[in-house]
Amino acid sequence: MKSLTRHITTLLIMLIAGAFMTSAQAQDRNDIQYFTPPTKAGLNVFEAPFTTDKTFDGILVRVGGSNALQFQGLRQENDADNLTELQSNFNLATSNLDLDVALAPGMRMHLRTYLSSQHHTETYVKGGYLQIDSFDFIEEGFLSELSDHIRIKVGHMENNYGDNHFRRSDNGSAILNPFVGNYIMDSFTTEVGGEVYVYSGDIFGMIGLTNGHLNQSTEKEEIKTKPSLLAKIGYDSQVNEDLRVRLTGSVFNVSQSSSIYLYSGDRAGARYYNVANNGFRGGRFAPSFTPGRGAPAAAGEITSIMVNPFVKYQGFEFYGVLESVSGQIETESDSRSYTQIGAEVLYRFGLNEDFYLGGRYNTVSGDHISDGDVDISRINIGGGWFMTDNVMTKLEYVNQTYDGFTGDLAGAEFSGIMLEAIVSF
Repeated sequence: MKSLTRHITTLLIMLIAGAFMTSAQAQDRNDIQYFTPPTKAGLNVFEAPFTTDKTFDGILVRVGGSNALQFQGLRQENDADNLTELQSNFNLATSNLDLDVALAPGMRMHLRTYLSSQHHTETYVKGGYLQIDSFDFIEEGFLSELSDHIRIKVGHMENNYGDNHFRRSDNGSAILNPFVGNYIMDSFTTEVGGEVYVYSGDIFGMIGLTNGHLNQSTEKEEIKTKPSLLAKIGYDSQVNEDLRVRLTGSVFNVSQSSSIYLYSGDRAGARYYNVANNGFRGGRFAPSFTPGRGAPAAAGEITSIMVNPFVKYQGFEFYGVLESVSGQIETESDSRSYTQIGAEVLYRFGLNEDFYLGGRYNTVSGDHISDGDVDISRINIGGGWFMTDNVMTKLEYVNQTYDGFTGDLAGAEFSGIMLEAIVSF
């Protein structure tokens, strides 16, 4: 019955979108203002462009999607020799459905639905938002001096903490991630809230507020969740034809929550399947790591700070991560802290930079709730080929080690080859 409902729901969405497309068939499907294409053209865009050369010419519905499939050849071991024995095989294919709608001048909507994901058999909505870059929908020229510097986003949406989430794989959407896996401490959550951006030349700032909930409910909580605050400031400049420099700093503060999801909000599941699996939800979060507790989401408070430098000079590209998170869970009196460091170095080459080679180093260290001082390190080495702007393949070698842990993760390590193919349109 769930499978039938899923297929009927998908068919209805496609039929409704098709009806809108018919009314907007004279427009190009990428002719949406302030929009980042989910293709090669979206590489290193980060926040959606604040300037646009597109004009609004009536409601336009863009139906898009993405599909990802990996061949996994990994092996793992630990001191107890009790981890799942792995074989080389294909992972479950994952797929997204995207609806992007130009509603009015400077106003658009985004909605992403997971059609197939690792830990949900049914189709379900990831989230979406309404973005306003102009007040011309009220009256042409209305508050134009203000809208030249302001952007507003509201919705049940992916919150803009740090820059990692712009380069991560989001279920089937993996074309913007140069590697197969996401960062070990994978900061990603979808909460109801709003964000206000201020732009002035190459400098921008953002302040946002969420209700602190991944799953929404009107039932009274034993531990009341207070709103979460996030903020970001950045400098992003195309210095000349060859050089681009970007530097951002972000903060996410959870003052009190019945469940903290900032590092465990990825309901689609981790990319390396059945690896370092502690049994929780089939390894949905392994081999990623949620700091400060034993359960994926625990009551308490945290403050996370992330700094991200990005430099691109001709074909050379550097992206960095320096992140600190500290806080207290409800069952403890002491605060714990973790540090994440990451660095990516890429070289893109070919006529249109269709090929790239590179490596990523990622480490997380801190005071684990039961094991004390721990350290997790990962190295990725690989490359990719954009066969077209919509189709790409990646090949990587990955090695991840655990140090200082007890139990199943004592002496744990996994390594091997991953091959991934992506179609995104």
